[in-house]
Amino acid sequence: MAYFENVNKIQYEGAKSNNPFAFKFYNPEEKINGKTMEEFLRFGVAYWHTFTAGGTDPFGSATAIRNWDKYTGMDLAKARVEAAFEFFGKLGVPYFCFHDVDIAPEGDTLAESNKNQDTIVAMIKDYMKDSEVKLLWNTANNFTNPRFVHGAASSNNADVFAYAAAKVKKQLEIGKELGGENFVFWGGREGYESLLNTDLKLEQDNLGRFFQLAVDYAKEIGFDAQFLIEPKPKEPTTHQYDFDVATTIGFLRTYGLENDFKLNIEANHATLAGHTFEHELRWARINGMLGSVDANQGDPLLGWDTDEFPTDLYSTTLAMYEIIKNGGLGTGGLNFDAKIRRGSFEQDDLFHAHIAGMDAFAIGTKVANKLIEDKVFDSFVEERYASYTTGIGKDIVDGKATFTSLEDHALKIGEVTPNKSGRVESIKATINKYLVTSLAE
Repeated sequence: MAYFENVNKIQYEGAKSNNPFAFKFYNPEEKINGKTMEEFLRFGVAYWHTFTAGGTDPFGSATAIRNWDKYTGMDLAKARVEAAFEFFGKLGVPYFCFHDVDIAPEGDTLAESNKNQDTIVAMIKDYMKDSEVKLLWNTANNFTNPRFVHGAASSNNADVFAYAAAKVKKQLEIGKELGGENFVFWGGREGYESLLNTDLKLEQDNLGRFFQLAVDYAKEIGFDAQFLIEPKPKEPTTHQYDFDVATTIGFLRTYGLENDFKLNIEANHATLAGHTFEHELRWARINGMLGSVDANQGDPLLGWDTDEFPTDLYSTTLAMYEIIKNGGLGTGGLNFDAKIRRGSFEQDDLFHAHIAGMDAFAIGTKVANKLIEDKVFDSFVEERYASYTTGIGKDIVDGKATFTSLEDHALKIGEVTPNKSGRVESIKATINKYLVTSLAE
């Protein structure tokens, strides 16, 4: 059965095209630094938002019209696989991602859930043989079911810890079977609502133990995918243990896990943490921890995780600046952890949204690459910090300065005045110029 009969393979037609089912800026064959856009951007489709989400929000029920929703149970799960691979092929993305409960319904027991998973994974594996799409990453949903009301690895209940471990064990096995290139841990409910009833140290220690057990089992079965943690600051808990990039890196170093994990950075989570997307990417990059990206954006007027498709060119440009500086994303990619708006309920809107996001990142890539080639930021930053390349500044950087030598220097120089304007407004105007120039080409 064809689920998207009125949609052909999406092609690149250029900026002058008015075809809503065509790329205007994303040309998968265009090369950036020796790699095609397809190879460099490594776009992925999120199974949960695209094929299982119905358009619910905190105040309303589902609105989405999907021709596979006429089925139920395992029949629905199988129909979603058929629809998904048709979608992947027509959109031309190289990757997809999923949680366990996205692809198969939970059963009454863990054994029944695993059996459902096995049936659908066998079907996915069969479809992958005739498709070029690969598994970017998979993960376990250890947050939706009521059993995880107090968390999973950080739960106060050891039985819940064990159940969560069993689910992750299964997903590690599935990741290996499907050739997953990464494996993501998303905290969900790994945090606390109130310190009044929380053993903070035990919960943190148990979370560290859980991750180490996962590392050990992956090695045991020969699953060499990159492990990723996805920071998120809040929603649903008051405080998540993976609040932001800096917090997560600190956690990993505390438990000796920094060599086993990198980070999966989501734009909307950065917003909720009070950061910009590029801040979180930069922090991960300079610490050697940038692994993959969940490509979306949030609404600055709303206080929850809206998971909108990324269309802000300023944001995609600055994000791609960090990713290019990182040398790309390695085994990671740009996964559209994004959902169409509740009012965009027609099935074709799934294509329109992904096309918009892919075009936005294509523009961001070209502009960011030009900014790097022209050393627009690098030249200014080097000049601004030039005082640390000679004299007392070089002594500071080289670790030769002492408080005594710094005092001697300060006594000799007299009054200190600002030596360089930050020129933020000028820099932002330059970004605008590059954006407009790129769009006009």
